Amino acid sequence: MSDASQSPHHAGSPAPHGADSEVGRLRTVMLHRPGPELQRLTPRNNDRLLFDGIPWVARAQEEHDAFAEALRARDVEVLYLTELLAQTLESEGARNQAITRALAGLHLGDTLRDYLARFLREASPAELTTYLTAGIRNDEVRGGFGLVTSLLDPHDFLVDPLPNLLFTRDSSVWVRDRAAVTSLAMPARARETQLTQLIYAEHPRFQGTRTIHGWHSEHVEGGDVLLLAPGVVAVGVGERTTPAGVERFARQVFHADLAHTVLAVPITQERATMHLDTICTLVDVDKVVMYPNVADTLVAHTVTLDEAASDDTGLTLSVTGAEPFLEAAARAMGIDRLHQIDTGLDPVTAEREQWDDGNNTLALAPRVAVAYERNDQTNDRLEQAGIEVVRIAGSELGSGRGGPRCMSCPVARDPLDAAGSA
Repeated sequence: MSDASQSPHHAGSPAPHGADSEVGRLRTVMLHRPGPELQRLTPRNNDRLLFDGIPWVARAQEEHDAFAEALRARDVEVLYLTELLAQTLESEGARNQAITRALAGLHLGDTLRDYLARFLREASPAELTTYLTAGIRNDEVRGGFGLVTSLLDPHDFLVDPLPNLLFTRDSSVWVRDRAAVTSLAMPARARETQLTQLIYAEHPRFQGTRTIHGWHSEHVEGGDVLLLAPGVVAVGVGERTTPAGVERFARQVFHADLAHTVLAVPITQERATMHLDTICTLVDVDKVVMYPNVADTLVAHTVTLDEAASDDTGLTLSVTGAEPFLEAAARAMGIDRLHQIDTGLDPVTAEREQWDDGNNTLALAPRVAVAYERNDQTNDRLEQAGIEVVRIAGSELGSGRGGPRCMSCPVARDPLDAAGSA
């Protein structure tokens, strides 16, 4: 029997929410099935909305359905973000919050904002969910004809679509029993975390969930956060996560006693390496799949709590100088070595497969990981290292620059025991 089929909780009952690692047996995951928001992408707006191309939506849905089914086949409970959101919006208070935040942009003007507020308040929870995620174009407005709507182009969005909602990892990450609601750096994605925070705050399933960080805080994105081991968190600092964001995040996890070490990992600020999980992900308690072209230069600053200097006025952080990432990570994790499995077989293949999210795997358990099928050489290397690879198609899903890890927010994983097994 494989690790992925072990099941310590009772069948049919939700696992307790939380995660203390990247590789503990996955019990519950939150996904977003591609929907009408992707049909809003055009050559005119796809760059602004952070897509490298215009996906074939029907094929993307087929690929995503196969991804979800592969998870269910491993006894993983799949939650869908829009279903949770629609259920959340049955609450009048939640509806009012969501509408107010969606219409907060300075581009609308009072006349159009007042009209849209009335229009959205009359929508059903399911309809409101679609408007909030797929957006509203100017030519879809049937009233509120003031100066703004008259002067805007008919195809301009009054409420922007959220095509990157597909990548649920970015808007929240669970650290032990807390949901860390992140703060996304790109304007095209800012509303995603507002909706995620609303779900955690108002949905009955998450009643009593304690959250940290928040969409209004300094920028931290979930793709930059790796739970290396219980108590050890690595956070990439680059295009999307700022140094100030890492500092705020570290203070919060230390204050809540969620971790004893945070590794701040500078990464190149470019599209190919937008998050730490585009460079490396864990596939076992002591193994990472890693882009070899940066492995030798990747460093980390170890951040810990200086308990001697902390007092009632606040926490004092101790920060080391830069050290090789793999060495700093192994020491913090309490292991002799963090083994590196290279993407590809040679520099050119490595670059190709890294661009195709060969590093961006989703661990279902120690030594079991989901990966895009097209990254043949990386998948072969994983299997040679003893990792079971669950291959999925991703020709259309990958057009927004994200792999299986990006597309999944683990809501519940089995904790790792002292020996490092699930």
